[in-house]
Amino acid sequence: MKRPAPGWSILAASLPMFMVSLNNLVVTNALPAIRKDFGTDVAGLQWVVNGYVLAFASLLLTGAALGDRFGRRLVFLIGIAAFAYGSIGCAMSTSIPALIMARVVQGCGAAAVQPLSLTLLAAAVPERRRSAALGLWGGVNGLGVALGPVAGGAVTEGLAWQWIFWVNLPVAAVAVPLARWALAESWGRDRGLDLPGMVLVTAAVTLAVWGIVEAGQTGWDDQLVLSAFGSALGLLLVFVFWQKAAPNPLLPLRFYRIRAFVASNLLSLAMFFGVFGSIFFLAQYLQGPLGFAPLAAGLRTLPWTAMPMVFAPLAGLLTDRLGGGRLMTVGLALQGFGLAWIAVRVSPSVTYSQLVPALMVAGAGMGLVFGPTSAVVLGSVLPHEHGKASGANNTVREVGGALGVAVLTTVFSSKAPNPATGFLDGLVPALWVGVAVVALGVLAGLFIPSRRVPDLATIPFPRVRKEKYVGRHRLQT
Repeated sequence: MKRPAPGWSILAASLPMFMVSLNNLVVTNALPAIRKDFGTDVAGLQWVVNGYVLAFASLLLTGAALGDRFGRRLVFLIGIAAFAYGSIGCAMSTSIPALIMARVVQGCGAAAVQPLSLTLLAAAVPERRRSAALGLWGGVNGLGVALGPVAGGAVTEGLAWQWIFWVNLPVAAVAVPLARWALAESWGRDRGLDLPGMVLVTAAVTLAVWGIVEAGQTGWDDQLVLSAFGSALGLLLVFVFWQKAAPNPLLPLRFYRIRAFVASNLLSLAMFFGVFGSIFFLAQYLQGPLGFAPLAAGLRTLPWTAMPMVFAPLAGLLTDRLGGGRLMTVGLALQGFGLAWIAVRVSPSVTYSQLVPALMVAGAGMGLVFGPTSAVVLGSVLPHEHGKASGANNTVREVGGALGVAVLTTVFSSKAPNPATGFLDGLVPALWVGVAVVALGVLAGLFIPSRRVPDLATIPFPRVRKEKYVGRHRLQT
């Protein structure tokens, strides 16, 4: 059968991932309508958002490992189906607990879709076009996150909040046959399942993310929060020791001897910390002190959040020529400069138009990070390890986003006990904390080497083998 053109492969891998990214924040502007229908409190609404994030973040490595074992395209398709099933559950929910559980199902499906979409795309395009394709993938990912609040507000105001989930079904109906046609099946070299590793890392990430989210509400010194962090740390240490002995490790520890992999993940953590935390408060600033309605506020974040759709593909085209590490470092520096610009400009008398240039600078920087990150992370490991590297990087991103919202919420609350009258008193110091973390990420970016090849010096000699695949059968030479 003739292989589809790369454009079809890019579409097949990116469309489900866009759906997944969109649902990260699609419910934010629908929460008032959900609260009115179900009569719930803020804690219940919080977990409508965080139930998805928790399942998503904790199962990313597991989703990638299942793809390596049973077939990446197969698990990718199952993830799309699970996401669609969870969407039906969300739309038909008659209570907050039912809605939260359906969001968890969505998150489980998303954990298979996102890392495997990247791995399947990397395998589907020629090497000379890979960086450009991954840059476009990053732009689509960023656009999904950006349009989530806007789409949620528009659909809720125009139809009903249930429709923000019903619209996922036609997307899934198109995505499944398209992926079957345009994406070839592939497997990882390590076909054994590291079940203990899956259990340990899922439990550790679940407890860590739950503790981060809860700390933003109850405080970092709460006993349950401290217990969650302590348990997560203990499980993580056990996971590390197990990975040293596991015959087919879920996450090879030698990845963390590869400078490009480590520095790229630290940069991603800092970027998502600053972006998610700042967007969270920017949306409230637009609706509070500036007085915009939810949909209007969402539209006014687009100078920032839609810029990656322009700059991420451009950065992908330039990655091989200029070096992904340089582009990521410059991008994160622009992100920090944009945040600092906003922190300096906000005041009771500032107008939205005066903030637009700062929003555009921050958005351009975000695009320069989104574009090359995937190419640098995947380029730092061997091809059969792409799934594991992608899962690790996406886990770091989700944890960074949750951490950013929680930490900046704590800073905001400590400086603005009464947000109704002192919103700017909390917003400005929270933004400066985001700037400081982003600056640390810029320092990490300086350590990313310019070359895009696996650091073979860090790989034990016996494991470096030339391999050929004939169908599903591996031939070693």
